[in-house]
Amino acid sequence: MGPGNDTEISEFLLLGLSEEPELQPLLFGLFLSMYLITIFGNLLIILAVSCDPHLHTPMYFFLTNLSLVDICFTSTTVPKMLQNIQTQSKVITYAGCVTQIYFFILFAVSDFFVLSVMAYDRFVAICYPLHYTVIMNSRLCGLLVLVSWIMCILNSLLQSLMMLRLSFCTHFQIPHFFCELNQMIQLACSDTFLNNVVMYFAAVLLGGGPFAGILYSYSKIVSTICGISSALGKYKAFSTCASHLSVVSLFYCTILGVYLSSAAPQSSHSSAVASVMYTVVTPMLNPFIYSLRNRDIKKALRAFLVKETLHGQLS
Repeated sequence: MGPGNDTEISEFLLLGLSEEPELQPLLFGLFLSMYLITIFGNLLIILAVSCDPHLHTPMYFFLTNLSLVDICFTSTTVPKMLQNIQTQSKVITYAGCVTQIYFFILFAVSDFFVLSVMAYDRFVAICYPLHYTVIMNSRLCGLLVLVSWIMCILNSLLQSLMMLRLSFCTHFQIPHFFCELNQMIQLACSDTFLNNVVMYFAAVLLGGGPFAGILYSYSKIVSTICGISSALGKYKAFSTCASHLSVVSLFYCTILGVYLSSAAPQSSHSSAVASVMYTVVTPMLNPFIYSLRNRDIKKALRAFLVKETLHGQLS
């Protein structure tokens, strides 16, 4: 229990996406399928890149980080939701709720940073191709990822500690399928001004900052591509960042959709439904986007699957 709580709180109730009993088996099957596809698809990307020496480059190093973050991000919310549906229980403990908030924020913000770093990588590759290997050396790549993780961990820790100072008096029902920070702040009966300030400041700094970096990188990329004389050269340059641009568009558009839905009437339920897009659907689609639009990944996946099939037959 948080030190600032006036009432002994041991648990909250996650209301989920629907309280209709006949919809629960459908929801369970749907989310279990999407979760398994997400785990399997992102693991395949990680294994394919790890097993192919030709893909040991900065671009694919960051891609494996994105896949790892997506696995962890989805695993923060979906397993608990599936457990609640299976056991017909909506309960989550206070400690479990704070823990879920910590890891949800950690991996959500990590997504922002990894996508931003990937945009910088494409910016260097297209705008400074002759200096790419010198600039994007292994030390810089490791440093970019390390700094991103440190900032995400510190932010998650701050947000979680700020949660502990809140008091919850009577409303313990969370109109969501996971413990979402904004929903928790709205349920509190103590002063939430400082929590809101910290939450929105972090959202602007750690969400808007990487987005501004992505916009800057792509403005330079577009400018460079427009300066290429041949149509084939333009196509080749654009094709190297098409997958990343698709993932960025999908992720940020779904985030924007959640923000807009939260301002609509019956915002709690609308926000919960819209959150499915960026918490479950986007991580599930990312491997498909990269495998379908990237010949190197498709080639590596085929080689990996053939190798595993032959190994299984021989053993």
